[in-house]
Amino acid sequence: MPEFFYDNKLYYTPIEFALNHIGGTWKMPILWRLHKNVLRYGELKKDIPHITDKMLASQLKELEVKGLIGRKVYPVVPSKVEYSITEKGMKAIPVIETIMNYGYELVKEAGIEFPPKK
Repeated sequence: MPEFFYDNKLYYTPIEFALNHIGGTWKMPILWRLHKNVLRYGELKKDIPHITDKMLASQLKELEVKGLIGRKVYPVVPSKVEYSITEKGMKAIPVIETIMNYGYELVKEAGIEFPPKK
C-alpha cells in the first residue's frame, strides 16, 4: 500500500488521515454540537461537562487549524468568541452520524438502557 507524508506525519491509509482530522474522544462530539448551532466556548463546555478546559481549547484549535470549524471574535469587552462548523466540517457529519448509530446498536446489544431513565 502506498504511503504519504502530510504536515510532517506519515500516513498509510486515507482512514488514518481522516481520523487525524475527526478522531479522538472530543472532535466528533464538538463537531456534532456545532452542526446544529453556533456556540460560544462556555456553551460548548456546559454541553460537554466532562471535558477539561485545556482539552476543549486544544481541540477547538485543532479543528480550526484543519478548517473544520470557524472562530469569530467580536471586538467587545468582555471578549465574545463564537464557533461554527464550516462546509468542510459539515462533510464529516454523515460519518459521525453513522458512527453514532453504530454506537447505539452496540449499546443495545450490550443490554444497556440509553439514555438511562431518571
